[in-house]
Amino acid sequence: MAASGEPGRLWQEEEAAAVVVVGSCMTDLVSLTSRLPKTGETIHGHKFFIGFGGKGANQCVQAARLGAKAAMVCKVGNDSFGNNYIENLKQNHISTEFTYQTRDAATGTASIIVNNEVKTLFNPAPAIADLDPRFYTLSTVFCCNESEAEILTGHAVNDPTTAGTAALVLLERGCQVVVITLGASGCVTLSQAEPVPKHIPTEAVKAVDTTGAGDSFVGALAFYLAYYPSLSLEEMLKRSNSIAAVSVQATGTQSSYPYKKDLPLALF
Repeated sequence: MAASGEPGRLWQEEEAAAVVVVGSCMTDLVSLTSRLPKTGETIHGHKFFIGFGGKGANQCVQAARLGAKAAMVCKVGNDSFGNNYIENLKQNHISTEFTYQTRDAATGTASIIVNNEVKTLFNPAPAIADLDPRFYTLSTVFCCNESEAEILTGHAVNDPTTAGTAALVLLERGCQVVVITLGASGCVTLSQAEPVPKHIPTEAVKAVDTTGAGDSFVGALAFYLAYYPSLSLEEMLKRSNSIAAVSVQATGTQSSYPYKKDLPLALF
């Protein structure tokens, strides 16, 4: 409690969010089957569940579960899915002050570019080849996966070497720091300060479900950028790799994301 300056009046000062995510909130309708159906084919599934997804929200949830004070900027439908999603954000201790509902559409997304010395972690998903050039120059960290890097640069990306080639193209477009994630192979990074591509491997694990692993990585990276700014980028990426590796060892998207209390103390 802090005094407002007026006798007899007190106000509660709320901690500002350190991680603010602008992105999508999607409801996942997941069917588990023995294989993918062929065109026009109907097959039996052995399990169905509804979960919470959307790249922006996934990343926000992972950052919040690691202990970040987080806020979500998005729009959902004025329906049961939208109501449930807002409750899900609240249960993950994410501020919903700027989470709105609309009758005009089921969900909505928004992008905001801020150039006032705020660290900006940009994840171009879904990627488009003619991305506005300002996204490259105004992002502190530009982070994408293999397929997104290929769409953006026109260079095939399938290993650390080819990822490095694509990363150099993105760096030439004005990015300060580029990170290309490679799934089980970890990630590749380079920056204006160190323009030589560097491969950051990750530990080998037995993957159960890789859905949302990239978002787990980005959410963890956002957490480290906000709360451990003194760490080197390489160390942040190593730790984010480790957290994403934990997420692929459980089924589901957000349901697979680890909480801080379940992770080794060495990550903090």
